[in-house]
Amino acid sequence: MKVAISASDAFVAPYIAEMLGSSAVVVPDESLSDATSLDAMLTPCRALIHINSRPIDISVGRTDREAYISMMEASRPILDAVDRHGGLHLVILGTLRVHPQWNPGDSYYGLESTLAPRDIAAEGQLWVEENALERAEAERPVSIIRASNVQGVPLEGPPGNGLLHRWAEECQIGWINIPGDGSDLKDFIHVQDLVRVVDAVLSSPPPTRESIAVGSGKGISMEDLAASYKQRTGCDPEFGQSDEGEVFGIVDAWVLEERFGFRPQISLEEMIAEAFEAAGH
Repeated sequence: MKVAISASDAFVAPYIAEMLGSSAVVVPDESLSDATSLDAMLTPCRALIHINSRPIDISVGRTDREAYISMMEASRPILDAVDRHGGLHLVILGTLRVHPQWNPGDSYYGLESTLAPRDIAAEGQLWVEENALERAEAERPVSIIRASNVQGVPLEGPPGNGLLHRWAEECQIGWINIPGDGSDLKDFIHVQDLVRVVDAVLSSPPPTRESIAVGSGKGISMEDLAASYKQRTGCDPEFGQSDEGEVFGIVDAWVLEERFGFRPQISLEEMIAEAFEAAGH
């Protein structure tokens, strides 16, 4: 059986399509406005992965009100199509920007964590997720996957995606921009490990609905991470830069291990090495 991918991006979606191989059915954005065409594409599918992390129009900023409208408009045809195809497992892939700002010592990303969108695009993401969960039934389950700080090199080549890659590029001009005062923690996950989680979710749908946070379960402070970059290149860290849009905190990885037996295969050290290689160091 086939698996559809809608609202696909240039980073995560190609990795998912590569994982699925001949089973992948990539739904073009223009097909979202044509119910007949969309239904035909979904007919042979057992599942639909909807990438729900940003507006389809990349010129729309995450803090623009248009981002919310765009994400709703792109998702409505998908939600309605799933209603028409009762046997589809809907997997919605987004970011952890729907969580509140994290403070050390707080319960975070676990069962007690509450949702609070960090920007307008995250409000749109949450609207889609909530509407999908309300429609979930045993014959058409819904899985929500929210990923933390996904790193990696796009399949079509550099530049890389994520802060590790951004810093590797900045090192070449002699400094790196550190969001905040350096005390905040980040939990990095490689795109290939995220795709492993997507594969596990497809192989084991929930009875009705579920929400999963994806991360390594380990964190590193921006100060310690910057120190490793300085040791490697001699670059100077510039603290106090804007942290708008940054995702801090450590994912409760117990749920992933308990549900799927999942542990990340790609370490932070390997992600950093990949970032420097992509930047040509």
